[in-house]
Amino acid sequence: MVDSGGADPFGDPTHGEPSEEEMRAAIEEQLRNLRVEDVVLQSVATLMSLAGRRLGLAPGSEGERDLAQAQLAIDGTRALVGLIPDPQAGQIREALSQVQLAFAQLSGQSAPQSQETPPAGPAGEDVSPSVTTEVPPAEGGLSEEERARARAKIWTPGS
Repeated sequence: MVDSGGADPFGDPTHGEPSEEEMRAAIEEQLRNLRVEDVVLQSVATLMSLAGRRLGLAPGSEGERDLAQAQLAIDGTRALVGLIPDPQAGQIREALSQVQLAFAQLSGQSAPQSQETPPAGPAGEDVSPSVTTEVPPAEGGLSEEERARARAKIWTPGS
């Protein structure tokens, strides 16, 4: 048995964990190439996914229902949607409308109401969907068919 002294068995002593300097350089490179729009879009996608889960719309997430967390995810999405360029903004608004309707059904409200002013689009127009019709609360939450329709309309990046 030959003792390699902790070096890579293939003879590469640098194989393994990158140094702190290498990590810093890699992060700097990522930041150089990263666009703010990409971060906002990813944040919105994450918030929409969380809203769907907290509403119990995702398969197997019924036990994760938390309307307060869903409300916060919806409000966060509403705050950010005005910063997203078209065509993604239209897709997000449509998905947001579906999530808001599901929230309204589950909570017995006409639509989730934010404490803040709705976000404005590039020309200053209100970009949040308005839901004015009363949606009666569903007995026991959403039916399987309603959940399936809502899941089909939840936007995810690249779809």
